[in-house]
Amino acid sequence: MKTIDRQTGYNIFAHSRPEVSGLRGFCLLIFKMDFMDYRQKKPLKYYILPVAKSIYELRGLKSFFCLFWVLLSIFISDAYAEQRIRCASTTSTQNSGLFDYILPLFEKNAGIKVDVVAAGTGAAIEIGKRGDADVVFVHAKEQEIKAVEEGWFVNRYDVMYNDFIIIGPSDDPIKIKGTKSAIEALRKIAESASLFVSRGDNSGTHMKELLIWKKTGVDPKGNKWYLEVGQGMEKAQRIANEKLAYTITDRGTWLATKDKDKFDMAIVLEGDSILFNQYGVMAVNPEKHSHVKYKEAMEFVNWLVSKEGQQAIASLKDKNGKQLFIPNGK
Repeated sequence: MKTIDRQTGYNIFAHSRPEVSGLRGFCLLIFKMDFMDYRQKKPLKYYILPVAKSIYELRGLKSFFCLFWVLLSIFISDAYAEQRIRCASTTSTQNSGLFDYILPLFEKNAGIKVDVVAAGTGAAIEIGKRGDADVVFVHAKEQEIKAVEEGWFVNRYDVMYNDFIIIGPSDDPIKIKGTKSAIEALRKIAESASLFVSRGDNSGTHMKELLIWKKTGVDPKGNKWYLEVGQGMEKAQRIANEKLAYTITDRGTWLATKDKDKFDMAIVLEGDSILFNQYGVMAVNPEKHSHVKYKEAMEFVNWLVSKEGQQAIASLKDKNGKQLFIPNGK
C-alpha cells in the first residue's frame, strides 16, 4: 500500500530504512536523517515508521543505544533548523542588490541564513508586528521609532543612508532641472498636469513623497495626471519610463537599474535636504512573539552596525564605481 503525504506528494514508505537490517542498518538510517536529509530538506516525519521498525527489531542495550541516537538526531535537526531568520525589508534594498551583496558575507561569518521578504516599508513593519519576521530593515525613521515605542520592536539602530531623487523624461519637458527645491519641483508637476507615478504602497519612498506633496499645499490624489501604481521601486521606475512621467526614487535603486532597464530618463532634481533617506534595522520584540529567533536576529543587527558590516555596505557600488549607500551605523 502506498501512503502519500497530501502536502508534499512524498511516498512515506518509498524511502524506508536501508535494506541491511539490525544495528548496522539502523546506524545508516540515522546518518541519512542527520546529514543527507537536512541538506535535501526532507521532513523527519518520513522516517518515524522505519526508525520505529528498526528499534523494534533490536533488543536490550542495542535498543537503548538506538533510542539515544533518535533523540540526539531530533536535537541536531532542530539546531540546524534554528540557523535561519526572516528579514522583512524594502524593495529598494532588494532592487539595489544590497542583500545579494552583503548576505553571503554575513552568512559565512555567522552561519545564519537570512530569508528576505521585500515589501514597502509600511508592509514590512506590519509583517514584523505580526511576528512573521524576526528582524525588520526599512527606511522610515519616524514610523520605526513609533513602532519601537509601542513595544513591537527593540534595539533599533541607524545603518546607512542615501538620498531620494526626482527622475523624469530625458528631455525634461517642464524644465525641472535647475530647480533646487523638491517642493517647487512637485508644484511644477501639478501646475502643468504632467504625469507623475506614485508608488502608492505606503513604502518609505511613498511616505517621503506624501510629505513633500503636503508641503506644496497640493493634494494630488484623484487627478488624472497622478498615477498610483502600488508597485515596488524598480517597477514604478519602469512605468514612469513607459508613460514619459516623473517619479521619486531612491538613488541606490536608480544606480543599480538604470542601465540594465535601459531607461530613457534622467535625474532632474537632487541634493535637497528633504530628500535625505535614512535606513534602520530593529529586532521583533520577543515579549510580543515568543517564537521569533531573537538571538539570531540580534546577531544580524549587530553585524550590520559592526565595522565589518559597515565596510560591506560601503563597498557596494554600481558598475561605474558610484557608491549606493553611505554607512552610518550607530
